[in-house]
Amino acid sequence: MRTTTGWQTADSASGLNRVPLERRDLRPDDVAVRVDYCGVCHTDLHAVRSGEGHPLVPGHEFTGVVTETGRAVTKLGIGDPVAVGNIVDSCGVCAMCRVGQQNFCHEFPTLTYGGVDRVDGSTTLGGYARECVVRERFAHALPAGLDPASAAPLLCAGITVWEPLRALDVGPGSRVAVAGLGGLGHLAVKMAVALGAAITVISRSPAKVDDARKLGAHDLIVSTDEAQLNGARERFDVLLDTISAPHDLAPYLRLVALDGTLSQVGYLGPVSVATIDLLIGRKRLTSAGSGGLPATAEMLEFCASHGITADIELLPSAQVNEALQRLARNDVRYRFVLDLSDLD
Repeated sequence: MRTTTGWQTADSASGLNRVPLERRDLRPDDVAVRVDYCGVCHTDLHAVRSGEGHPLVPGHEFTGVVTETGRAVTKLGIGDPVAVGNIVDSCGVCAMCRVGQQNFCHEFPTLTYGGVDRVDGSTTLGGYARECVVRERFAHALPAGLDPASAAPLLCAGITVWEPLRALDVGPGSRVAVAGLGGLGHLAVKMAVALGAAITVISRSPAKVDDARKLGAHDLIVSTDEAQLNGARERFDVLLDTISAPHDLAPYLRLVALDGTLSQVGYLGPVSVATIDLLIGRKRLTSAGSGGLPATAEMLEFCASHGITADIELLPSAQVNEALQRLARNDVRYRFVLDLSDLD
Protein backbone atom coordinates (compact mmCIF):
# COMPACT_ATOMS: atom_id res chain seq x y z
CA MET A 1 0.00 0.00 0.00
CA ARG A 2 1.00 3.63 -0.59
CA THR A 3 0.68 6.32 2.07
CA THR A 4 -0.58 9.85 1.50
CA THR A 5 -2.43 12.53 3.48
CA GLY A 6 -5.98 13.74 3.17
CA TRP A 7 -9.12 15.04 4.83
CA GLN A 8 -11.43 12.43 6.31
CA THR A 9 -14.62 12.54 8.35
CA ALA A 10 -15.37 9.78 10.84
CA ASP A 11 -19.01 10.76 11.45
CA SER A 12 -21.52 13.46 10.57
CA ALA A 13 -20.71 15.57 13.64
CA SER A 14 -16.92 15.73 13.73
CA GLY A 15 -16.10 17.52 10.48
CA LEU A 16 -13.08 16.66 8.35
CA ASN A 17 -9.71 15.98 9.93
CA ARG A 18 -6.26 15.69 8.39
CA VAL A 19 -5.17 12.05 8.53
CA PRO A 20 -2.72 9.66 6.85
CA LEU A 21 -4.40 7.58 4.14
CA GLU A 22 -3.52 4.39 2.33
CA ARG A 23 -3.84 4.08 -1.43
CA ARG A 24 -3.46 0.83 -3.30
CA ASP A 25 -0.27 -0.09 -5.09
CA LEU A 26 -0.55 0.49 -8.81
CA ARG A 27 -2.18 -2.19 -10.93
CA PRO A 28 -0.97 -2.53 -14.52
CA ASP A 29 -3.52 -0.03 -15.92
CA ASP A 30 -3.34 2.47 -13.04
CA VAL A 31 -1.81 5.90 -12.76
CA ALA A 32 -0.85 7.69 -9.55
CA VAL A 33 -1.98 11.31 -9.56
CA ARG A 34 -0.71 14.09 -7.33
CA VAL A 35 -3.96 15.91 -6.59
CA ASP A 36 -3.42 19.65 -6.86
CA TYR A 37 -6.95 21.08 -6.91
CA CYS A 38 -10.30 19.59 -5.92
CA GLY A 39 -13.69 21.23 -6.21
CA VAL A 40 -16.21 21.23 -3.37
CA CYS A 41 -19.58 19.90 -4.51
CA HIS A 42 -23.02 19.89 -2.86
CA THR A 43 -22.74 16.10 -3.05
CA ASP A 44 -19.72 16.32 -0.75
CA LEU A 45 -21.71 18.38 1.73
CA HIS A 46 -24.57 15.89 1.70
CA ALA A 47 -22.21 12.93 2.07
CA VAL A 48 -20.37 14.47 5.01
CA ARG A 49 -23.57 15.42 6.84
CA SER A 50 -25.56 12.29 6.11
CA GLY A 51 -23.40 10.04 8.28
CA GLU A 52 -23.72 7.25 5.72
CA GLY A 53 -20.65 5.34 4.57
CA HIS A 54 -18.30 6.94 7.08
CA PRO A 55 -15.34 7.16 7.50
CA LEU A 56 -15.30 9.14 4.28
CA VAL A 57 -12.80 11.05 2.13
CA PRO A 58 -14.89 13.23 -0.23
CA GLY A 59 -13.93 14.95 -3.47
CA HIS A 60 -14.86 13.94 -7.03
CA GLU A 61 -13.79 16.77 -9.32
CA PHE A 62 -10.05 17.23 -9.27
CA THR A 63 -7.01 17.98 -11.36
CA GLY A 64 -3.39 17.06 -10.86
CA VAL A 65 -0.27 15.56 -12.40
CA VAL A 66 0.66 11.95 -13.11
CA THR A 67 3.54 10.87 -10.88
CA GLU A 68 3.75 7.13 -11.68
CA THR A 69 2.27 4.72 -14.20
CA GLY A 70 1.48 1.01 -14.27
CA ARG A 71 3.26 -1.18 -16.81
CA ALA A 72 0.20 -1.40 -19.11
CA VAL A 73 -0.46 2.36 -19.26
CA THR A 74 -0.09 3.66 -22.82
CA LYS A 75 -1.74 7.08 -23.13
CA LEU A 76 -0.50 8.97 -20.08
CA GLY A 77 3.02 9.62 -18.86
CA ILE A 78 4.73 11.01 -15.82
CA GLY A 79 4.24 14.77 -15.63
CA ASP A 80 1.04 14.81 -17.68
CA PRO A 81 -1.73 17.07 -16.31
CA VAL A 82 -4.97 15.13 -15.80
CA ALA A 83 -8.52 15.55 -14.55
CA VAL A 84 -10.69 13.01 -12.73
CA GLY A 85 -14.43 13.11 -12.20
CA ASN A 86 -16.98 11.33 -10.06
CA ILE A 87 -16.63 7.81 -11.45
CA VAL A 88 -13.44 5.77 -11.53
CA ASP A 89 -14.59 2.44 -12.96
CA SER A 90 -17.50 0.56 -14.51
CA CYS A 91 -18.23 -2.95 -15.72
CA GLY A 92 -17.15 -2.08 -19.27
CA VAL A 93 -19.39 -4.66 -20.93
CA CYS A 94 -23.03 -3.66 -20.38
CA ALA A 95 -25.04 -1.83 -23.05
CA MET A 96 -24.44 1.55 -21.41
CA CYS A 97 -20.70 1.07 -21.06
CA ARG A 98 -20.43 -0.10 -24.67
CA VAL A 99 -21.97 3.16 -25.93
CA GLY A 100 -19.73 5.29 -23.73
CA GLN A 101 -22.23 6.00 -20.96
CA GLN A 102 -20.20 4.55 -18.12
CA ASN A 103 -22.10 6.85 -15.76
CA PHE A 104 -25.19 4.69 -16.36
CA CYS A 105 -23.42 1.33 -15.98
CA HIS A 106 -25.98 -1.42 -15.36
CA GLU A 107 -23.81 -2.77 -12.53
CA PHE A 108 -23.54 0.79 -11.17
CA PRO A 109 -20.32 2.72 -11.73
CA THR A 110 -17.61 2.78 -9.10
CA LEU A 111 -17.85 6.19 -7.48
CA THR A 112 -14.71 8.19 -6.82
CA TYR A 113 -15.43 8.16 -3.11
CA GLY A 114 -17.65 5.95 -1.02
CA GLY A 115 -17.72 3.39 -3.82
CA VAL A 116 -16.64 -0.22 -3.87
CA ASP A 117 -13.46 -1.10 -5.73
CA ARG A 118 -14.30 -3.73 -8.35
CA VAL A 119 -11.10 -5.71 -7.73
CA ASP A 120 -10.46 -5.83 -3.99
CA GLY A 121 -13.77 -4.62 -2.52
CA SER A 122 -12.21 -1.72 -0.63
CA THR A 123 -13.99 1.62 -0.20
CA THR A 124 -12.83 4.28 -2.63
CA LEU A 125 -11.32 7.49 -1.25
CA GLY A 126 -11.86 10.81 -2.99
CA GLY A 127 -9.84 13.81 -4.03
CA TYR A 128 -9.57 15.63 -0.71
CA ALA A 129 -6.12 14.07 -0.55
CA ARG A 130 -2.66 14.66 -1.96
CA GLU A 131 -2.57 11.48 -4.06
CA CYS A 132 -5.09 9.35 -5.88
CA VAL A 133 -4.62 6.06 -7.72
CA VAL A 134 -7.02 5.56 -10.63
CA ARG A 135 -7.41 3.48 -13.78
CA GLU A 136 -5.84 5.24 -16.74
CA ARG A 137 -9.03 5.33 -18.81
CA PHE A 138 -10.85 7.27 -16.09
CA ALA A 139 -8.14 9.95 -15.89
CA HIS A 140 -8.65 12.53 -18.65
CA ALA A 141 -5.79 14.44 -20.18
CA LEU A 142 -6.26 18.08 -19.19
CA PRO A 143 -6.14 20.16 -22.38
CA ALA A 144 -3.52 22.88 -22.64
CA GLY A 145 -4.85 26.31 -21.82
CA LEU A 146 -7.25 25.22 -19.08
CA ASP A 147 -6.25 26.56 -15.67
CA PRO A 148 -6.11 23.43 -13.47
CA ALA A 149 -7.72 25.10 -10.44
CA SER A 150 -10.74 26.58 -12.20
CA ALA A 151 -11.02 23.53 -14.49
CA ALA A 152 -11.49 21.11 -11.59
CA PRO A 153 -15.27 21.77 -11.26
CA LEU A 154 -15.76 20.91 -14.92
CA LEU A 155 -15.38 17.25 -13.95
CA CYS A 156 -18.65 17.23 -12.00
CA ALA A 157 -20.60 20.47 -12.31
CA GLY A 158 -19.45 20.98 -15.88
CA ILE A 159 -20.22 17.53 -17.25
CA THR A 160 -23.54 17.44 -15.38
CA VAL A 161 -24.84 20.36 -17.45
CA TRP A 162 -22.91 19.52 -20.63
CA GLU A 163 -24.65 16.16 -21.13
CA PRO A 164 -28.22 17.54 -21.28
CA LEU A 165 -27.16 20.53 -23.37
CA ARG A 166 -25.68 18.16 -25.96
CA ALA A 167 -28.44 15.54 -25.69
CA LEU A 168 -31.07 18.24 -26.31
CA ASP A 169 -29.16 19.63 -29.33
CA VAL A 170 -28.74 23.10 -27.89
CA GLY A 171 -27.13 25.34 -30.50
CA PRO A 172 -27.65 28.50 -32.56
CA GLY A 173 -31.28 29.55 -32.39
CA SER A 174 -32.05 27.58 -29.23
CA ARG A 175 -33.93 29.48 -26.55
CA VAL A 176 -32.53 28.26 -23.24
CA ALA A 177 -33.36 29.15 -19.65
CA VAL A 178 -31.12 28.21 -16.73
CA ALA A 179 -32.85 28.09 -13.35
CA GLY A 180 -30.43 28.70 -10.49
CA LEU A 181 -27.16 30.57 -10.84
CA GLY A 182 -24.85 28.49 -8.70
CA GLY A 183 -22.04 26.01 -9.31
CA LEU A 184 -23.97 24.15 -12.03
CA GLY A 185 -25.98 27.08 -13.33
CA HIS A 186 -23.13 29.47 -14.07
CA LEU A 187 -21.34 26.78 -16.10
CA ALA A 188 -24.57 25.94 -17.93
CA VAL A 189 -24.87 29.59 -18.96
CA LYS A 190 -21.26 29.75 -20.18
CA MET A 191 -21.57 26.52 -22.16
CA ALA A 192 -24.94 27.34 -23.70
CA VAL A 193 -23.68 30.77 -24.77
CA ALA A 194 -20.65 29.15 -26.41
CA LEU A 195 -22.99 26.72 -28.20
CA GLY A 196 -24.77 29.73 -29.71
CA ALA A 197 -28.02 29.71 -27.74
CA ALA A 198 -29.94 32.72 -26.44
CA ILE A 199 -29.83 32.45 -22.64
CA THR A 200 -32.11 33.63 -19.86
CA VAL A 201 -31.34 33.08 -16.18
CA ILE A 202 -34.14 32.39 -13.70
CA SER A 203 -33.28 33.34 -10.12
CA ARG A 204 -34.95 34.29 -6.86
CA SER A 205 -32.57 37.22 -6.61
CA PRO A 206 -32.87 40.27 -8.89
CA ALA A 207 -29.40 41.23 -7.64
CA LYS A 208 -27.93 38.53 -9.86
CA VAL A 209 -28.86 40.33 -13.08
CA ASP A 210 -25.38 41.82 -13.48
CA ASP A 211 -23.74 38.46 -12.88
CA ALA A 212 -26.06 36.81 -15.39
CA ARG A 213 -25.21 39.33 -18.08
CA LYS A 214 -21.48 39.10 -17.40
CA LEU A 215 -21.75 35.36 -17.98
CA GLY A 216 -23.44 35.99 -21.33
CA ALA A 217 -27.15 35.74 -20.52
CA HIS A 218 -29.53 38.07 -22.34
CA ASP A 219 -32.12 38.37 -19.59
CA LEU A 220 -32.98 37.45 -16.00
CA ILE A 221 -36.42 36.43 -14.75
CA VAL A 222 -37.11 36.76 -11.03
CA SER A 223 -38.83 33.52 -10.04
CA THR A 224 -40.85 35.17 -7.26
CA ASP A 225 -42.34 37.77 -9.63
CA GLU A 226 -45.60 36.41 -11.04
CA ALA A 227 -45.79 39.10 -13.70
CA GLN A 228 -42.35 38.19 -15.04
CA LEU A 229 -43.20 34.48 -15.02
CA ASN A 230 -46.46 35.09 -16.86
CA GLY A 231 -44.66 37.22 -19.42
CA ALA A 232 -42.25 34.38 -20.16
CA ARG A 233 -44.87 31.65 -20.61
CA GLU A 234 -43.92 29.06 -23.27
CA ARG A 235 -40.80 31.02 -24.21
CA PHE A 236 -38.04 28.39 -23.95
CA ASP A 237 -37.11 25.33 -25.96
CA VAL A 238 -34.95 24.00 -23.11
CA LEU A 239 -35.08 24.86 -19.43
CA LEU A 240 -32.15 23.52 -17.45
CA ASP A 241 -33.15 23.36 -13.78
CA THR A 242 -30.02 23.39 -11.60
CA ILE A 243 -31.74 24.25 -8.28
CA SER A 244 -30.44 21.88 -5.59
CA ALA A 245 -33.30 22.26 -3.07
CA PRO A 246 -36.78 20.70 -3.33
CA HIS A 247 -39.14 22.95 -5.31
CA ASP A 248 -42.31 22.93 -7.40
CA LEU A 249 -41.64 22.24 -11.08
CA ALA A 250 -45.00 23.53 -12.32
CA PRO A 251 -43.99 27.22 -12.65
CA TYR A 252 -40.94 26.19 -14.66
CA LEU A 253 -42.86 23.80 -16.93
CA ARG A 254 -45.16 26.69 -17.84
CA LEU A 255 -42.13 28.51 -19.26
CA VAL A 256 -41.32 25.62 -21.63
CA ALA A 257 -42.47 25.98 -25.24
CA LEU A 258 -44.41 23.52 -27.40
CA ASP A 259 -42.48 20.23 -27.58
CA GLY A 260 -39.84 21.73 -25.28
CA THR A 261 -37.97 20.09 -22.44
CA LEU A 262 -37.34 20.77 -18.77
CA SER A 263 -34.18 18.97 -17.70
CA GLN A 264 -33.90 18.67 -13.92
CA VAL A 265 -30.27 18.21 -12.86
CA GLY A 266 -29.98 20.03 -9.54
CA TYR A 267 -32.32 18.26 -7.12
CA LEU A 268 -32.13 14.47 -7.25
CA GLY A 269 -34.89 13.63 -4.79
CA PRO A 270 -38.53 12.76 -5.50
CA VAL A 271 -40.67 15.28 -7.36
CA SER A 272 -44.39 15.52 -8.07
CA VAL A 273 -45.65 16.60 -11.48
CA ALA A 274 -49.24 17.06 -12.62
CA THR A 275 -49.65 15.29 -15.96
CA ILE A 276 -51.62 18.27 -17.25
CA ASP A 277 -48.49 20.42 -16.96
CA LEU A 278 -46.79 18.08 -19.43
CA LEU A 279 -49.85 17.46 -21.57
CA ILE A 280 -50.46 21.11 -22.45
CA GLY A 281 -47.75 21.76 -25.00
CA ARG A 282 -46.49 18.14 -25.28
CA LYS A 283 -43.69 19.03 -22.88
CA ARG A 284 -40.98 16.67 -21.72
CA LEU A 285 -39.43 16.27 -18.30
CA THR A 286 -36.01 14.68 -18.24
CA SER A 287 -32.82 14.57 -16.21
CA ALA A 288 -29.14 13.73 -16.49
CA GLY A 289 -26.30 12.83 -14.20
CA SER A 290 -22.57 13.14 -14.68
CA GLY A 291 -21.31 11.86 -18.03
CA GLY A 292 -19.55 9.04 -19.83
CA LEU A 293 -15.92 9.07 -20.84
CA PRO A 294 -16.42 10.26 -24.45
CA ALA A 295 -18.71 13.14 -23.41
CA THR A 296 -16.32 14.20 -20.65
CA ALA A 297 -13.39 14.30 -23.06
CA GLU A 298 -15.51 16.25 -25.58
CA MET A 299 -16.57 18.71 -22.87
CA LEU A 300 -12.96 19.35 -21.81
CA GLU A 301 -11.89 20.04 -25.38
CA PHE A 302 -14.89 22.32 -25.95
CA CYS A 303 -14.12 24.28 -22.80
CA ALA A 304 -10.46 24.60 -23.77
CA SER A 305 -11.36 25.90 -27.24
CA HIS A 306 -13.86 28.43 -25.81
CA GLY A 307 -11.95 29.46 -22.70
CA ILE A 308 -14.59 28.11 -20.31
CA THR A 309 -13.75 27.34 -16.70
CA ALA A 310 -15.60 27.74 -13.42
CA ASP A 311 -15.68 30.96 -11.45
CA ILE A 312 -14.02 29.82 -8.24
CA GLU A 313 -12.85 30.81 -4.80
CA LEU A 314 -9.57 29.01 -4.19
CA LEU A 315 -8.92 27.99 -0.58
CA PRO A 316 -6.11 26.08 1.13
CA SER A 317 -7.41 22.60 1.90
CA ALA A 318 -7.06 23.31 5.63
CA GLN A 319 -10.16 25.49 5.24
CA VAL A 320 -12.29 22.59 3.98
CA ASN A 321 -14.69 22.67 6.93
CA GLU A 322 -15.21 26.40 6.48
CA ALA A 323 -15.88 25.81 2.78
CA LEU A 324 -18.55 23.22 3.56
CA GLN A 325 -20.20 25.50 6.12
CA ARG A 326 -20.30 28.38 3.66
CA LEU A 327 -21.57 26.11 0.89
CA ALA A 328 -24.47 25.11 3.15
CA ARG A 329 -25.34 28.83 3.34
CA ASN A 330 -24.89 29.27 -0.44
CA ASP A 331 -22.10 31.71 0.40
CA VAL A 332 -19.99 31.12 -2.71
CA ARG A 333 -19.75 32.49 -6.25
CA TYR A 334 -19.69 29.99 -7.72
CA ARG A 335 -17.52 27.05 -6.71
CA PHE A 336 -15.03 26.41 -3.93
CA VAL A 337 -11.81 24.71 -4.99
CA LEU A 338 -9.30 23.34 -2.49
CA ASP A 339 -5.56 23.75 -3.02
CA LEU A 340 -4.10 20.48 -1.74
CA SER A 341 -0.47 21.67 -1.73
CA ASP A 342 -0.76 22.49 1.98
CA LEU A 343 -0.85 18.73 2.65
CA ASP A 344 2.84 18.39 1.69
